[in-house]
Amino acid sequence: MLTRIDHIGIACFDLDKTVEFYTSTYGFSVFHTEVNEEQGVREAMLKINNTDDGGASYLQLLEPTREDSTVAKWLAKNGEGVHHIAFGTADVDADATAVKDKGVRVLYEEPRRGSMGSRITFLHPKDCHGVLTELVTSAAVESPEH
Repeated sequence: MLTRIDHIGIACFDLDKTVEFYTSTYGFSVFHTEVNEEQGVREAMLKINNTDDGGASYLQLLEPTREDSTVAKWLAKNGEGVHHIAFGTADVDADATAVKDKGVRVLYEEPRRGSMGSRITFLHPKDCHGVLTELVTSAAVESPEH
């Protein structure tokens, strides 16, 4: 079912400042940046390592672009920090259905577009011991985009 930790999502008030911290402190480099209008965030993916299944593990830094976005609301309530954990899967549709059949609420009826062309859905944190959990099927990524 799940093949790896795809990424850890970290909500931040200032993406540039947070990127600077992770690059200068830990030596991570920015692999990809984008603005996701649907989710109301500007994000940077910092690659940590490659994985055996051909994917990779990342830190995803998220800055809200509008006050009504989920990340903005989360920041207002919790401040900066870990927002979610994402697990990689070869088939987000099938695995979301399997998890739903076990009584876990899936937040999207149909998976949506995520970072770098991936397909994603989220699982309700109240059903996952307080952790907002994302399922991700990565798109093929041939080269970094900035």
